Amino acid sequence: MVETSFKPYKYISGDRSKGLLLICDHAVRAIPQEYKGLGVSPQQMQRHIAYDIGAEAVILGLQKILDVPAVMTTYSRLLIDPNRGFDDPTLVMRLSDGALIPGNAYIDTQEIEKRRKLYYQPYHDFMEEELLKIERERAGKAAAIFSIHSFTPIWRGIQRRWEATILWDSDPRMPKLIMEELNSRPHIKSGENVPYDGALLNDCLYQHGTSKGRAHALLELRQDLIDNQRGVDNWVSIFAEILESILDHPCFENHEFYPSRAKV
Repeated sequence: MVETSFKPYKYISGDRSKGLLLICDHAVRAIPQEYKGLGVSPQQMQRHIAYDIGAEAVILGLQKILDVPAVMTTYSRLLIDPNRGFDDPTLVMRLSDGALIPGNAYIDTQEIEKRRKLYYQPYHDFMEEELLKIERERAGKAAAIFSIHSFTPIWRGIQRRWEATILWDSDPRMPKLIMEELNSRPHIKSGENVPYDGALLNDCLYQHGTSKGRAHALLELRQDLIDNQRGVDNWVSIFAEILESILDHPCFENHEFYPSRAKV
């Protein structure tokens, strides 16, 4: 039996009756002690390859203002990426944005399965349990999910102009309402399904949103805008206002199923 004293998720309680769960898949850069940092240098662990810079501060800020439940990981995406399907080749990265990950270079299926059982699956299981608790408290009305991520401002030498983007697959309910609010703020450089596409088979929101009929959306914020407290406070204020304005929308109350755009 595989055991660990490392708890792979952090939970913050909130008002379940509001029907919203905040999640953050890449909140921190911690590595369980037994893995000795995966052999990655401290300098590399400061980079976006290890976690979503600023995302933890944003989810904590939103949770405090909105008073809704929040779940986030307590381990680096380099250990195993909870925002990937289990059969995704990028589940455990051997090379990430030019950086070799020594502790992953020769990883075998047995070690991947160990990490899945100890870190990946408990996070997902707890998240699903919390979503079901929200729905029970709401007498069967569906829960909605808002996921917080961040992206590097420069990728392979190309400057990314967006400040805040919304990623989504095929369920338009939450993304369209958020985009309407963002578009009403012309000073914000926003976009949809950039710099990534929200249709990713078996990713976190596919597992708990698309396949379960729950409304959901994924926020990407540019990292240089949330790498300090002033920036975090600014974007927390913006998205707290946006989420508060749409939380009572009746379109979130039902489980509605939309076929994924993700390629099998």
